[in-house]
Amino acid sequence: MTPTTQTPPRPARSVNGASKIVAPDRAVRSVAPADPATVERPYVRYLWAVTRLCMGWVFLWPFLDKMFGLGHQTPVAQAWINGGNPTKGFLSGAVGPFAGIYHDIAGAGVINVLFMVGLIGIAVALLLGIAMRAACIAGATMVVLMWSASLPPQDDIFMDNHIIYALLLIGLAAVGAGKTLGLGKRWAQTGLVQRYRWLA
Repeated sequence: MTPTTQTPPRPARSVNGASKIVAPDRAVRSVAPADPATVERPYVRYLWAVTRLCMGWVFLWPFLDKMFGLGHQTPVAQAWINGGNPTKGFLSGAVGPFAGIYHDIAGAGVINVLFMVGLIGIAVALLLGIAMRAACIAGATMVVLMWSASLPPQDDIFMDNHIIYALLLIGLAAVGAGKTLGLGKRWAQTGLVQRYRWLA
């Protein structure tokens, strides 16, 4: 309940020799302080911003490794720039109810392009804090598709890091994480975004 302060009655005053009591003013409602839970705290903004940067790296690293063969999971000879196939290995090993679909498209040229362009596009958007809605939706879709290619997960009946990543991406878009340690505010003021709000 919002606290109120009651204005005391005004003292009596004389009107034509007769005393008259002045009625008290209406109660003055004081302004209650804002609920701290609804205030955007700086450390919360920076926490989401750092999470955004980490998720950006999650997408950037596999792109770099598969593109240039940095030796982590992709040898130089299998790098995309050297004629390697960035999706064949993973999709060929798909298991679960959707395995047949993934086996059929494993290594297809258009799938390789979509995968690699998706990785770098999502990574750049997250690292810069721009086009967060589109990037987070695309990223969440990609990781859920990757989750569906390995069902059930090795360590659980359904839950793995892909689901956690998808939820984090949705959270990043919901809180506008690109505005802190990113270019989100400037991006939102561009004519392109003003015209196509879904690019914000």
